[in-house]
Amino acid sequence: MVLVFVTGNGHKFQEASCLFSQMGIDLEQADLGYPEVQADSLEEVAEFGIAWCKEKLKKPCFIEDAGIFIDVLNGFPGPYSKYVFQRIGNQGILKLLDDKMNRQATFRSVIALQDGLSTHLFIGETKGRIAHEAMGTGGFGYDPIFIPEKNDRTFAQMGMEEKNQLSHRGKSLYKLVNHFKERK
Repeated sequence: MVLVFVTGNGHKFQEASCLFSQMGIDLEQADLGYPEVQADSLEEVAEFGIAWCKEKLKKPCFIEDAGIFIDVLNGFPGPYSKYVFQRIGNQGILKLLDDKMNRQATFRSVIALQDGLSTHLFIGETKGRIAHEAMGTGGFGYDPIFIPEKNDRTFAQMGMEEKNQLSHRGKSLYKLVNHFKERK
């Protein structure tokens, strides 16, 4: 089986391919540059994006949208994480938290699958905290500043397999994989 992952992010595609190859499902990457609506929830962003992709591809596909929700900032940047990262990066987030004791955050991932008949959403979350400085060279985005619960290392300090077991994206991808297992 071949499934299309619509993303321009090579890191996301690599993480997903690692999981799907174990299932015997080949992923194909399509960078359609789909329009990303600005909305207050990741679910809205994913549903809008997958509807657009369905019209363009006319075959089973999925997209993934993720955000980091920082407690003391009332969930900011949340669904605006990509935009905020492009504007202020990890150093900007660290500066916003400079004098904050509470550094709790949740990384959230929403996968929208369009199977030709309907849209399915798969949600993964990882609770953790924001580090006081960027650490590690792996991963991408906020990985160097996010430390998952019960850990003392950032995602950027972990290998891909370890990160996939703990990460928000790994959790939503596992749910997607299980969706296909149940259909066999």
